[in-house]
Amino acid sequence: MTPTDHRSSRLPSLTGMRFIAALMVFAFHVAWERFFRDPQVQGDYADVVNKAGWIGVSFFFVLSGFVLAWSRREGDSAPSFWRRRIAKVYPGHLVTALVAFWLISRTDGMLAAAGTVDTDEAITNLLLIHSWWPEYDIFLSGNAVSWSLACELFFYLAFPLLWRGIKRIPTAHLWTATAVVTAAIICVPLLAKLVTEDPVMMLPDGVASLKQYWFVYIFPPVRALEFVLGMLLARVVAEGKWFRLPLIVPIALFAVGYYLAAQEVPYLYSLVAATIIPIALLIPAAADADLRGGGSWFASKPMVWLGERSFAFYLVHLLVLLYGHDWLGRGKNWDTTQAVFVILGFLLVSLAISAVLYELVEKPGMRLLSGARPRQAAGGAARAADRGAGTATAGAGEAADDADGRHGEDGARAAKVPSKT
Repeated sequence: MTPTDHRSSRLPSLTGMRFIAALMVFAFHVAWERFFRDPQVQGDYADVVNKAGWIGVSFFFVLSGFVLAWSRREGDSAPSFWRRRIAKVYPGHLVTALVAFWLISRTDGMLAAAGTVDTDEAITNLLLIHSWWPEYDIFLSGNAVSWSLACELFFYLAFPLLWRGIKRIPTAHLWTATAVVTAAIICVPLLAKLVTEDPVMMLPDGVASLKQYWFVYIFPPVRALEFVLGMLLARVVAEGKWFRLPLIVPIALFAVGYYLAAQEVPYLYSLVAATIIPIALLIPAAADADLRGGGSWFASKPMVWLGERSFAFYLVHLLVLLYGHDWLGRGKNWDTTQAVFVILGFLLVSLAISAVLYELVEKPGMRLLSGARPRQAAGGAARAADRGAGTATAGAGEAADDADGRHGEDGARAAKVPSKT
């Protein structure tokens, strides 16, 4: 049995989880804006969310591999696949990148990047190749969260070749392959220390060189290991080799991994390695719960609605935080209660803008660029229902594409300061 045999199965929990991961990234970037006036409250908040963005990225990369392998269309050509994936991610990226560069050019000097738009930075960003350079000004250019889209573009280009290899792995060896890839991810920080220069202080809570950080966290081929892990897990579930695991177990392990990443493990290991095993258990456990009809809170209609818009939310939230704070007064902070309301306000604004971006840019862009035909009444209604449930459906191209895991991920400050995300 292959993942394509299950491509019409509904996996709404994975869609709902996307928004939780995106919200983790939002919470992380809130810490860097320092909205809380009380230094103790600000410090405590930062301590709680200081790894949220990193973990959100890792979750989305694994989820992306899982969903694309799950919804793989038999006989699908590589150009057709690439066209659909570009149709999904590029329109929103183009709009938010242009907005970001415009905002940077009009900033009055309060941000480090104020008033400067470098041609090389703009070109590499718009082409989604900026994560290949170990330079802050390049991989954090424009709408800084887009560095992960450059990684995803590499994943998409490699997917047809990767899938050819993964589908040839004998069923009996799937778990072995999964363990090998997981071990490789855990060993990446060690490799980074061997092949890059001596560490220097980069962030307040971590010691690493720029190239070490870039190699472990930004470099597309390294991050592709998480994408491959997701693909392997999709085959494990589809082949019936997944072991029954109550969803509460990987959630608890995720919490333990988060604590270790935030408090205990060395900096480079905290970026991805500390939480990769809980993530690798959580995604297939949630998919298995949906397949067995058990579902979860993540599969509720509100969570699915939010999950569908999580990619747009990811693209806009950092711009809202950065330039919204500028509008209120860069450097201004508030008493704890007031700060909470300010943060909630930015969250609501981000959600509202993301809903507009989803409806007016993301969905039309998918229809236009992917070559999808307008939905007819009956068939379209059924496919729309699938989309609403976050399905990975090969028969309805847009629904399968929309089910893809987002880079809910993270991003760095457009002010071009060293970032955790």
